[in-house]
Amino acid sequence: MGIIDAYHITMKIRTINKMMMALPLGGVDAARLVMECVEGLGARAEGLGRVELMELVRRVMREGIAAVQAAERTVPFEQAAWESVEARAGRRPTTTRDLRHYVRRMLKIEGFAQLPLRAMTAGQCREMLHQAFGHSPHAYRKGRAILHSIFAHGIRREWCDGNPVARIEVPSVQEKPIVPLSNEEVGRLRETVEMRRFRDMRFSLSLLLYSGVRPAEVERLRPEDVCWEERQVIIRPQRSKTGGGRVVPLRALPGLRAKDCRVPRNWQNRWLALRRAAGFTHWVPDVCRHTFASYHAAHFRNLPELQLEMGHRDLNLLRTRYMAPTARKEARRFWRVISN
Repeated sequence: MGIIDAYHITMKIRTINKMMMALPLGGVDAARLVMECVEGLGARAEGLGRVELMELVRRVMREGIAAVQAAERTVPFEQAAWESVEARAGRRPTTTRDLRHYVRRMLKIEGFAQLPLRAMTAGQCREMLHQAFGHSPHAYRKGRAILHSIFAHGIRREWCDGNPVARIEVPSVQEKPIVPLSNEEVGRLRETVEMRRFRDMRFSLSLLLYSGVRPAEVERLRPEDVCWEERQVIIRPQRSKTGGGRVVPLRALPGLRAKDCRVPRNWQNRWLALRRAAGFTHWVPDVCRHTFASYHAAHFRNLPELQLEMGHRDLNLLRTRYMAPTARKEARRFWRVISN
């Protein structure tokens, strides 16, 4: 070995010693770590020369560092939940309000708000859902869907690698049958809407009973959504419940004119007042929609057409939830009053 080679080796040793002195590790510690790495690689490291083995160890170190950094790149569940809500700020106000309400209920469960998102397990998520929404299968299903979306947002932000909620079973919900309104009950609504103080609700009642439009969709209608000449009403995607648009026939109550096709201000209070004036002390949500579907199926016997008007993707929901057995005689009475 020449003098110059010995000098270079000495300088390298001094440099390594200085580097080791800056760490709380000694030379023996460093050697032990390298040995553990090589032993862990097993057959993958056998037979390699010095250069190849060094390159393999460097690769293990680089990828290991990246994995550790990724594992530590996360946020508390509370932060992820609220940022997920903000990411959907463009939704309808009622949807945003529901999201915030469900997130608040989750965060009220002690011990979960500050958990690192990446570290949360399916068991912890299941326990949170049970404590927050276990009293109601409907609330549990919705809470689970929102919690799933929080982790989906976290995956997009690289705060976690997987969605533990996907491993939580969805509880089955037994839907209670909704009995459609009788012709006598429908008649009370029609008689009441002819009173002077309720005539501004005639257009709304036509849509609810004879077009199957949901109350929230009626409330959101705008004048440009009504095509009087073609007797059609456009339910635009941004104003529908499911986010899908559809066109429904405008089957008008007798005497309804083009200028009457408007939705009054303070619609919810007007609709409530109309029902109370008609003698309804108890009201089932969406009963008008169920009434429309049942009488339509019994009278027209055209399920594909009914599916399009209801805005359903397939016929299954109609058969299982919306079609109460109805006599054709009663269906004829229901449709007899509609002007063409």
